[in-house]
Amino acid sequence: MSSTGLSGKSVIVTGGASGIGRAAAERFAAEGARVVVADLDADAAARVVGAIEDAGGTARAVIGDLSDQRVVDETVTTAVAAHGGVDVLVNNAGIMDRMSALGETDDTEWERVIRVNLTAPFLLTRAALPHLLERDGAAIVFTASEASLRGSAAGAAYTAAKHGIAGLTKSLAVTYRAQGLRTNAIAPGGTATGMRVNPSPEALGPRTLAPYISLAGKVSDPAEQAATIVFLASDAASNINGAILPVDNGWAAV
Repeated sequence: MSSTGLSGKSVIVTGGASGIGRAAAERFAAEGARVVVADLDADAAARVVGAIEDAGGTARAVIGDLSDQRVVDETVTTAVAAHGGVDVLVNNAGIMDRMSALGETDDTEWERVIRVNLTAPFLLTRAALPHLLERDGAAIVFTASEASLRGSAAGAAYTAAKHGIAGLTKSLAVTYRAQGLRTNAIAPGGTATGMRVNPSPEALGPRTLAPYISLAGKVSDPAEQAATIVFLASDAASNINGAILPVDNGWAAV
């Protein structure tokens, strides 16, 4: 029996094919949870599912863009049909902006970053919510960011989206706590994932933000972020609700 209380639980992890998402999916499975890995990359998702199954765990993959309502619905339906419901939702998938200052952010960059990083988690949470509310000890964990806590860790679009994630986390925590649902978020600092930034070096955003980002310090391993996600979803965090927890080696304290 898992000491975390996660054994047998049904868990959805978005962005579960790489980086923090993969580390979280594999850690949940190691705790005995049954995992849905939702991701755009079919081959990478299949590798994660295969690794979990090879280790004796249970996992399914759902492939597609979670800003598409059809993919959102398929993700929730798969968890319910294959694993009997939804106990934990990990809204982890996201993309980076180009570190653009607001005046340099075009409509395409703004709309894509907001759609993937804020609207997609909203859509999936809304779809999963009725199932989460049916379970005892259900939990949602968002991957927020240092950019949820400050204005100097990313460009305008990413910062706005991640501040929005912090707001969603707190709103859900307050609104549904009487029904037993806990909602928290991690705020990673720099982490060794496949997320890439392609800024224009002469743009105002990168030139202005660089001195602040240099304060980040140690780059985290995805496993460190995943450990915190699993903790927040577990029985050990049963009285933690509405927290935005920095996992950043003290960057938020600088």
